[in-house]
Amino acid sequence: MHPYLIPLLTFAAAAAVFTITPGLDTAMTLRTATTSGWKAGLAAVVGICLGLGIWGLAAAFGLTALLAASETAFTIVKWAGALYLAWLGIGLILHPRASLGTAGAAPVHDDARAAFRRGLLTNLLNPKVGIFYMTFMPQFIPPHVNVKEFSLLLTAIQAVLSFSWLALLVAMTVPLGRFLSSTTVVRRMDRLTGSIFLAFSLKLALSRRA
Repeated sequence: MHPYLIPLLTFAAAAAVFTITPGLDTAMTLRTATTSGWKAGLAAVVGICLGLGIWGLAAAFGLTALLAASETAFTIVKWAGALYLAWLGIGLILHPRASLGTAGAAPVHDDARAAFRRGLLTNLLNPKVGIFYMTFMPQFIPPHVNVKEFSLLLTAIQAVLSFSWLALLVAMTVPLGRFLSSTTVVRRMDRLTGSIFLAFSLKLALSRRA
């Protein structure tokens, strides 16, 4: 057996648990897929995974150590993320959509771009993601390896797991498309997701460096 196989499998198992645990990424993926369609849902997933990849890349090169070492840097990113989530949440609660699309609405590719941007920014503006990578991944890095290369490998595993799980959630909304596209469901989904975003905004605002 390859000496690095066990730590890789152990990391994959642990990362899988974190991935399927419902959280902000799950809420954003389901909301986007149900209100804007599967293409926008997948675009949000790609944005989320790219954000994870960027944090993993930063962790591999030690950049996220700044967030753990500097209270000012952590606070700036934390409040930027909290305010962004609050802005999204309040918008969804006050102005929920009545349907998946209306006359004169932006074309699908614009919706996809917006969904991608939301997914990306939600992760990039959450410093806890960076600190998670910096504190979680080293536990699975065996001695006598290239730390940067192995960290990037672990990041790739996490990204693949996240994409697979979130893409599955998007696929699961397709058979329920007619039900999920009703006016009542869309409005309730928007307001529920907005409330979740506000809750995560508050949680992020109250968070402290590990």
